[in-house]
Amino acid sequence: MPDPILRSARWVAAGYMAQVLRPGDLAVDATMGNGHDTERLAELVGPKGRVIAFDIQAQAVESTRARLEAAGLLNRVTLVQDSHANMAAHVDQPPRLIAFNLGFLPGGDKQVTTLLDSTLAAVRAAMELLQPGGMLLVCSYPGHAEGQRELDALRDLFAAVPPQAFNILEHRFLNAGPGAPVCFAAEKQMIF
Repeated sequence: MPDPILRSARWVAAGYMAQVLRPGDLAVDATMGNGHDTERLAELVGPKGRVIAFDIQAQAVESTRARLEAAGLLNRVTLVQDSHANMAAHVDQPPRLIAFNLGFLPGGDKQVTTLLDSTLAAVRAAMELLQPGGMLLVCSYPGHAEGQRELDALRDLFAAVPPQAFNILEHRFLNAGPGAPVCFAAEKQMIF
């Protein structure tokens, strides 16, 4: 039996990453976690590209560093232990792609989650920083109270963005029930 085509929010995001990024691009992982997306982005931008990855937790930075060292990709990545809300202070040119995977650190303390205020500040900064034609990906996990607050606020934020500025899609599984992950894909218009 063939693999299913319709998969998780992260699967959708990974597909967009592969379509959008080219060798030599700059990408940002706004929530590095254990480094899976950071590693994928580093592979996609190639040896002449660059990734800047953020997380507030030292455990996430060290886990990601170890993953990248093992894969031989650390030289393509700048690891930043800081809030994604401070992204603009660390990103020196417009990225082609910025990815968020909200929630908590897998295998970490589930009480430490992304928070509505810093997430909204970071997403707004990301929308400003992106180069024209670039893409913002936000995977949101409403299975916990703060995650639901983030999802509701992101829907409101994205719904208010003029289509002349961004094309924005919400990918969600209608039959997955409450708490199922959602992926937002926002492509910055070339002329705005």
